[in-house]
Amino acid sequence: MATQAPAQPQLPLLYSALEPLSSGAHGKMKIRAIEKAPQAGSTHAFPATVDEFTLLSRHYPIIFAVGDQPVPLALMGLTEGTNVFLDENGLPTDSNLYIPAYLRRYPFLLARIRPDSDELSLCFDPSSGAVGDFEDGEALFDEDGQPSNATKAVLNFCEQFEAAGQRTTAFVEDLNKSGLLMDGEVAIQPEGADQPFIYRGFKMVDEEKLRDLRGDELRKFNQSGLLPLIFAHLFSLSQIRELFARQVQQGKGPAALRKAEPADA
Repeated sequence: MATQAPAQPQLPLLYSALEPLSSGAHGKMKIRAIEKAPQAGSTHAFPATVDEFTLLSRHYPIIFAVGDQPVPLALMGLTEGTNVFLDENGLPTDSNLYIPAYLRRYPFLLARIRPDSDELSLCFDPSSGAVGDFEDGEALFDEDGQPSNATKAVLNFCEQFEAAGQRTTAFVEDLNKSGLLMDGEVAIQPEGADQPFIYRGFKMVDEEKLRDLRGDELRKFNQSGLLPLIFAHLFSLSQIRELFARQVQQGKGPAALRKAEPADA
């Protein structure tokens, strides 16, 4: 999950631009909390790492994207543009909610600036409003031009995220090799609805194939720590119905279930 060179077509989710952080260009600037990120509030799924599967599973369904490299995703909505956990400014509606590391990393990330080099540089999205000539906030660099403690903390978090991304890639590769991923489908039949609402377009672990794994494969999965990750994913799928209920409650569910707006007096 290491980010590629910051060419516009390859920009990752949420990022509208990337700028390398340097003492020359940003030596006098500060970092402060993002006041709003509306693009997050209209995003229904965020990449997830295996390091946070257990925490994520308590709040969100964890599914896998379709494609040759099925990235794990934490669902915050069942339809494009719908997020029932973040408001229109991209801020959590519940202070006790666990926020995916991908979202907490924004607006920073490690990126390859030069295509001919594997070296990763700390970059940020200049449109985020988190870095600038502010009166408040924490300095990015000390007076001697060295990274401040705040910048070191950001760099450390981004490095941990990259390492977690590599473990996640290895986990998905093991699932693919074992043939455990299948096309997912969830049917939800709300009370009073004539037909169930069907959600597809994702992948999930095939429980039948998991039960039929050979003993040596199952033992390998257990010893490597992959089995608890699989179970966290499977247990999290029950959150899909909770997610559906949240959408309906917020008026973001299927049109057939939305309450009619009261007529103007």
